[in-house]
Amino acid sequence: MCIIFFHFNPNSASAYRLILAANRDEFYSRPSKPADFWANNGNILSGLDMEKGREGGTWLGISKKGKCAALTNYLQPVINMDALGRGYLVPNFLTQDMDGLTYLKKISLEGHLYNGFNLLTVDFSNTKGDMMCYYGNRSDQEPRVLDPGIYGLCNSLLDTPWKKLVNGKKLFTETIKKSCALSPENLTQELLNMLNNEEYQLPVTDIEEQGQDFIRPILEEFSALFIRTSFYGTRTNTVILVDAKGHVTFTERCLLKPDTNQWKVSSYQFELET
Repeated sequence: MCIIFFHFNPNSASAYRLILAANRDEFYSRPSKPADFWANNGNILSGLDMEKGREGGTWLGISKKGKCAALTNYLQPVINMDALGRGYLVPNFLTQDMDGLTYLKKISLEGHLYNGFNLLTVDFSNTKGDMMCYYGNRSDQEPRVLDPGIYGLCNSLLDTPWKKLVNGKKLFTETIKKSCALSPENLTQELLNMLNNEEYQLPVTDIEEQGQDFIRPILEEFSALFIRTSFYGTRTNTVILVDAKGHVTFTERCLLKPDTNQWKVSSYQFELET
């Protein structure tokens, strides 16, 4: 499970073209690598899933070539263990020479082969214009191009008004309003603070109805932006800033040891080649 907030402001001449703040929620026992540029492709930056049989998948990534993608799972009561791995949807986009809308249309033809997911793609271009697209395979809608604006995505469809999403979007919007007055470092810190909000957003009727027995054991904890249980919780905070000139600031706060609450913060900066 994950949650993502983003402000898409394409081809801005003075403000950020993209501000994205995301939490990755996962079982503590699932092995993964913190974000870094890939050893076999130095253009792509992401964390990596290292679960046996799912190695190389990811939930969020960006490339110097001007492509970005992010994935959330769609909460469902029963998981098909034989379904295709959703974690490859992001790296496949980042490594293919295909724009986001074309890629999502291709994926939508085989969406039934996966468990529920939501996928965001971004194409940054100084000549064609920036484009951000969305597809959820538990919706009856076709992949679509997103208008500029502020959005929230959790484990239902885009902007589904779960209380935790509405609360997080409010906090995110408040931060966006003052983003131009903040340095990238201060903006990043404010977004990280927001992502680590532990206030329960109760009641959670919609989440319980969608997740049923699968979600009930951690229903209360799941209602917060930052999730913490004995076996599952928020393992990664990520903030991506893309400014008007195509300068990227990528910051990841990664949980090292859940039992001691040890975290590692890494930051990367580079220029988009668009």
